[in-house]
Amino acid sequence: MKAAPFAYVRPSSLADAVGELASTDGGGKVIAGGQSLTPVLAMRLARPDTLVDINAVEELGALRTRGGVLEIGATVRQRRVEHDPISRGVPLLGLALPWVGHRELRSRGTVCGSLAHADPAAELPAVACCLDAEITVTGPAGVRTVPARRFFTGAMTTALGPDDILTALSLPIAGRGEGFGFAEIARRHGDFALAGVATRVRLREGGSPEATVTAFGVSDRPVTRDVSAELASVLAGPQDTAERIGESLPDVLSEAAGQLVDTDGDAHASRSYRRRLFRVLAGRELGKAYERARRSADEVST
Repeated sequence: MKAAPFAYVRPSSLADAVGELASTDGGGKVIAGGQSLTPVLAMRLARPDTLVDINAVEELGALRTRGGVLEIGATVRQRRVEHDPISRGVPLLGLALPWVGHRELRSRGTVCGSLAHADPAAELPAVACCLDAEITVTGPAGVRTVPARRFFTGAMTTALGPDDILTALSLPIAGRGEGFGFAEIARRHGDFALAGVATRVRLREGGSPEATVTAFGVSDRPVTRDVSAELASVLAGPQDTAERIGESLPDVLSEAAGQLVDTDGDAHASRSYRRRLFRVLAGRELGKAYERARRSADEVST
């Protein structure tokens, strides 16, 4: 199929982009990379009256660090973030981006576009939630900041209003004693994930862990849970390597799996299978994140 007819505008300033979108009375859509929107248009699952192309808005192409965060503008391509040294301050991005689609898609697709699309099986929304990132939204009423964990409200549904533009993502730069993990299971590389996890472990003063896991592909949005108690219970035993920790954690993550994995089964995986995938992946990646956190703390102290 082909897209239904639409008007096309390419403003050169953010104010003009907001004005153009507002003038459509809810009938407009923002396009940057187009890797999510174009297929939807081609299948006529969306029929906007106007496409507002924001690629000429220079200020939305910024990739920078400021005040302890990495700021990613709305038109910054995933491939650029994947390879720019400035992104190394957010290791979870480096772990997750190679799993996003294929290289050709990442060369055009934007980080913020993936967030705005809000596919439940997408990797970057899970990264934003795991890191408790902040999303900047600009609309006719001005600029506001939305925590990533409150931004996603359902499948393909976000806190964006019809006249809003997602203008930036702010991710915290990793500090001392922090470690991360990321993994997913899909039928083929680049397919939608049957289940995936992003993990973050931060060592408090004294060495006790603060652990977070975000699951994706298992609910109608990324779902996040504090699993510090579960990790601490395993560390209290005779566990001394990431592999052994990862082998023990799935048994104590059963309750979390039951709460987080609520998607219905389909032709590819049942709900119970996805819960098992979550337990195994979360256990393994929490073990890796804890080991990386210990290594980070040791490197700084020496």
